[in-house]
Amino acid sequence: MIYLDNGATSFHKPPSVAQAVRWALDNCANPGRGGHSGAMLAAKTVFGCREQAAEFFECQPEQVVFTPNCTQGLNIAIHSLIKPGSRVAISGFEHNAVTRPLYARGVQTVVAGRKLFDQEDTLSHFEDALKSGVSAAVFTHCSNVFGYILPVEEMAALCRNYGVPFIVDAAQSAGVLPVSLKDWGADFVAMPGHKGLLGPQGTGILLCSGETKPLLQGGTGSSSKQQQMPQELPDRLEAGTLNVPGIAGLHAGLKYLKKTGIDRIFSREKQAAQFCADGLKKLGYQVFSGENQGGTVSFVGKEDCEEIGEKLAGRGIAVRAGLHCAPLAHESAGTLQTGTVRVSFGHDASRQQAVEFLQSLKSIR
Repeated sequence: MIYLDNGATSFHKPPSVAQAVRWALDNCANPGRGGHSGAMLAAKTVFGCREQAAEFFECQPEQVVFTPNCTQGLNIAIHSLIKPGSRVAISGFEHNAVTRPLYARGVQTVVAGRKLFDQEDTLSHFEDALKSGVSAAVFTHCSNVFGYILPVEEMAALCRNYGVPFIVDAAQSAGVLPVSLKDWGADFVAMPGHKGLLGPQGTGILLCSGETKPLLQGGTGSSSKQQQMPQELPDRLEAGTLNVPGIAGLHAGLKYLKKTGIDRIFSREKQAAQFCADGLKKLGYQVFSGENQGGTVSFVGKEDCEEIGEKLAGRGIAVRAGLHCAPLAHESAGTLQTGTVRVSFGHDASRQQAVEFLQSLKSIR
């Protein structure tokens, strides 16, 4: 199979990831739940990943909170930072993992910047939104549908200038683009462990520098006498048993990224996506591509998008078709009624993958 659906999850993980999961299953008990060797080894394993993530994302280990996925991380961040009924600035390319929690809190959203691949438009409208008076901002680093890389550094600087706290959704950028809690000054940065970080599904990270409110209540292995959740991070946000095998695998993924280099991975993905976009244009498809784009490209043809996706799957090409859980992004791009076919490259991206995809697409026409 030619796997080009890395926007959903990375697939064909580095072998070290599965090895680390297997090792943890064979050796680790429950961290913080005893002084025996299995519990202590689990605690060491979890802390090792926490330290590696802190180094990777420029923060302190205690600011690294493990979550089951990016969605829960975003929900914790929104629950902590944004009051019900408040007014919040978002970009025009947000995922439902941002918009649905905001909707559930009765938040009034100010959508800032709707032009694809136009960072100046994004910045101009985003600053207008901040000037208009908002209590917080939430924005993605990279669109999961179109691969548009938003000017996060500049958006973060604007938020700091206007005194607006903010959350960054790094679901599509962590492990591919630089992510820094320290440099951005964000209150929260949420990311999955199973996409660009190459860890197993069921893992995620929330970087925290702002005031936190637990979304879940329960045991942490610490401060057991008191009925309130501990004040200290990460325990405050990590109720219940952690996914130790998943975290061990995530640690292996982080080690792979450090050894390989995210710049190198991004270059592979971007080159493959650009080659793919050029080929799609030659075949006559409407292609969404431009500057400030990562390793994802979407396109629309005369055929139904879902039908294209199914036909490609029948030929061993894995892509995704539809709205990709991001109707706001499609509304911004004018594809809400049709959806798109999304091709998203991963850490093993190559021109040959794009060539085989284009050949299969040409044959099904």
